[in-house]
Parts: sequence; structure tokens; C-alpha cells
Amino acid sequence: MPLVTITVQAPKSPEFKRKVLDAVHAALVSVGVPEADRFQRVLELSPEDFVFDAHYPDTARPRGPDFVLVELLWSVGRSVKVKRQLLAELVRLWEAAGLDPEQLMLVIKETQWENWSFAGGRLLHT
Repeated sequence: MPLVTITVQAPKSPEFKRKVLDAVHAALVSVGVPEADRFQRVLELSPEDFVFDAHYPDTARPRGPDFVLVELLWSVGRSVKVKRQLLAELVRLWEAAGLDPEQLMLVIKETQWENWSFAGGRLLHT
């Protein structure tokens, strides 16, 4: 179960947020996440509350107001190959949606299966 947190500078249109959410989910599905396994949230922060460097660590174009930070929390066990496939598909979908991949930052965090309770306090994968 991936848990996706998207952070953007406010204001963003519902269309912009939908493009981002759909691209992230489709990329996850492309590497084996079930279609129904969709848990995403968008944090829309003021420029004062979401600060980022325009160039670090060597962007092709400066980051701007459409910069998107995608934090992906999922279970351990996926190879570097799968993570590269995820990123390649995300960039492809990002561009197909008319978004600039230079405005995309992905951070993947992994946790053990025993740290997930989907409902009712049940640890399903232990």
C-alpha cells in the first residue's frame, strides 16, 4: 500500500491537482501496485510555508510555482530497477499531462509490512 503525499504551492486548480494525482497513481500501477490501492493527499501551502531552492542540485530549468514534491511511503522490497521504472513512467505521464518534469521531485520512503494497519487495527501482512 503506497501512501502518497503531494506538496504544492497554493493556489492550484482542481485540474492541476487531478493531473498530478492521476499521473502518480498510474505510474504506481505500472510497477505492480493494485489499481484500487489509491491513498493520496495533497498539501497546498503558501509560498512562505513551502520553501525550495530553484536550482539544487542541478535542474535543467529553475523550479517555480508549479514545483511538486511527491513523497511516496511504501513497503520495503522493491528493487532499484523497479524504482527506476516507476520514475521513468512518472516522467512520461507527467509530460503527457502537459506538466514539466523539471518541476517534479520524488522522494521514496520504505517501511516494514508490520507497520501497516489498513483498518480495524489488523496487521494483514504479518
